[in-house]
Amino acid sequence: MSEPDIAIIGAGPAGLIAAERLAGAGHRVAIYERMASPARKFLLAGRGGLNLTHSEPLDALLDRYGTARAWLEPAIRAFPPQALRDWADGLGAESFTGSSGRIFPRAMKASPLLRAWLARLDGLGVALHAGRLWRGWDESGALRLALRDGSIETVNPRATLLALGGASWPRLGGDGSWVELLQQKGVAIAPLRPANAGFSVAWSALMRERFAGQPLKRIALSFAGQRVLGEAMIDAGGIEGGAIYALSGPLREALASDGEATLTIDLRPDLSEADLASRLAKRRQGETVSNHLRKAAGLSPVATAVLREGTDGPLPAEPNVLAQRIKAAPVRLTGMASITRAISTAGGIRTEEVDDDFMLKRLPGTFIAGEMLDWEAPTGGYLLQACFATGVAAAEGIGRRLSSTF
Repeated sequence: MSEPDIAIIGAGPAGLIAAERLAGAGHRVAIYERMASPARKFLLAGRGGLNLTHSEPLDALLDRYGTARAWLEPAIRAFPPQALRDWADGLGAESFTGSSGRIFPRAMKASPLLRAWLARLDGLGVALHAGRLWRGWDESGALRLALRDGSIETVNPRATLLALGGASWPRLGGDGSWVELLQQKGVAIAPLRPANAGFSVAWSALMRERFAGQPLKRIALSFAGQRVLGEAMIDAGGIEGGAIYALSGPLREALASDGEATLTIDLRPDLSEADLASRLAKRRQGETVSNHLRKAAGLSPVATAVLREGTDGPLPAEPNVLAQRIKAAPVRLTGMASITRAISTAGGIRTEEVDDDFMLKRLPGTFIAGEMLDWEAPTGGYLLQACFATGVAAAEGIGRRLSSTF
């Protein structure tokens, strides 16, 4: 079999979209995937509704990438949310915008879209080789691929795209083993850390036993000057959920430097402190605190339990003080979930190692896309948007390089 023009290592969204673009331009493309089947993490993400991207204005969306915005902006502007929607719709996904502004395929699953996508790639002549673990390069510069029987294959393409993901959910393929291989080549890599993960809380026994698995709905979380509206979930060991994930970056850094971090929860973000105090002042004689908080403040039992956590005695009876606590209930975080349980990964190949075409400066002809790059973003469609956009950008860069080397 003839060598491919382009070898893509990793069959996640970044690698697959790059393969589609390159094969559509007439290149011979082969994908090499560690797992027995492609896009395992993509399929897992689709179990609860595949959140492809977000409908908010592009500048607001770009701000979600924090310090990586300047790096990712050209790629995302070239392949923005509408382009991703158009692509998904072309595969029969019929995307729609949910009430939160998130964009989903009508089927709310990844599997129908992936089946149609793989059929398109097959029609374009893309070869998919599963059960191949990338193990760097041999002395001649050929790619080394370990098979399950222990043997080694070598491939010598004209260009290589590495799209191996981060290190979250390693059982689905992305185990971060590429870090050492690239560091051996002198590539600078920011340490891989968990992102979009839950945090540990030393809950009371009552909290663990009665309220684990219950959601905190319609709340606002605040930390380090940032405020996020959303929901969270109590578990026996701590707290997780979309609103928590949106603050996971600064919370993680605070834990790393201080060993702990105190998050504040506004349990009634729709009411002002003054309105709450007015309602709480109208307590009936003999009414229990729990009933009073349920009726006057609209707090659920789990919200009331969170309010009680960390208090040495009863909740304050004075309406103004109680209202103040409802608007800023403190929760002390003592740790973060491991990277193996995180939704995504922070850290990766540093900005200065990659040129404008997403090619490694130290390894001409080797390109990078997706979560291997040093960026992070909250859930809400921002993760997939950047993976797709950098995959497209890297494909464009590969195309330009191959055109210039004829």
